[in-house]
Amino acid sequence: MLSLRRVSKSFLDRARPTPVLEGVSLEIPEHEFVCVVGPSGSGKSTLLRIMMGLTAPSSGDVLYRGRRVTEVNLHAAMVFQSFALLPWLTVQANVELGLRARDLSEEDARKRAAFYLDRVGLDGYEEAYPTELSGGMKQRAGIARALAVEPELLFMDEPFAGLDALTSANLREEVLTLWSDHALPVNTVVMVTHIIEEAVLMADRVVVLSPRPGRVVADLSVPLQRPRNKRDEGFDELVDSIFEKIV
Repeated sequence: MLSLRRVSKSFLDRARPTPVLEGVSLEIPEHEFVCVVGPSGSGKSTLLRIMMGLTAPSSGDVLYRGRRVTEVNLHAAMVFQSFALLPWLTVQANVELGLRARDLSEEDARKRAAFYLDRVGLDGYEEAYPTELSGGMKQRAGIARALAVEPELLFMDEPFAGLDALTSANLREEVLTLWSDHALPVNTVVMVTHIIEEAVLMADRVVVLSPRPGRVVADLSVPLQRPRNKRDEGFDELVDSIFEKIV
């Protein structure tokens, strides 16, 4: 579904280029849940934005179904760590925002937003404002907004980082349930996380980036059966193996 071919990215720092990513090549096939891990500053979030088409690479190519990505990929959507909800809009209006940009009618946008709010457990909160929601509810709204555009490919940038442990655990299970639901269009997920245990709990594959500039130093399959928990045989061994490659 998605191919990265020797993607590199540099940003200007005091007029001098600072490399963030260097020579990243990846293949993301359909129906996989892929997690990207690495030390702070390794370019994980930048890589996700390049995959989405929000940021252009300095060199290299990103291909979606064989076509070069040169702008925002309308077949994909992103869930942000910061929730990214507009505080002056209701939950319903926040979810409808992307749908209106895609020229859906007011009635169709309303129905689709309500459907996905129900799927993430926010039925009854349509007219609430973001300031009235807990952190977990805000992230549910962010997930509903991403799902409402019915993407084939979902990007998630540390979506559980700002939540308490119990809320994070519940949302992880809900995201996996949504991903495995064949009635929904989204079938492929790429998620950035700094928590190795979270990656092993959720992913089919874990891609490990080196310290800046980020390079792929490992691309590991997770052979554990689903549903997973931290007591699974081999779980700790795999976590330790990934940790060794990061440090």
